[in-house]
Amino acid sequence: MQQIVIDVEDNIQAAFVAADARKKQELSILISLFLKSDWQNKNLIEVMETIADNAEKRGLTPEILEELLADDE
Repeated sequence: MQQIVIDVEDNIQAAFVAADARKKQELSILISLFLKSDWQNKNLIEVMETIADNAEKRGLTPEILEELLADDE
């Protein structure tokens, strides 16, 4: 696996540093999915729809996602 460096605002960097390992991994997965989704040729909404479609095909329904997000609170 390779690392990339991106510029973010100070508060974003602070939030990332403060996040636990699971949150950092989730963000890494989200960024990877975004970059794998032919993002150069699509707008953000299209990319997010592609990610959602792929997640649903793999069994992640909106209900399951809601439960997972609720578990983190």
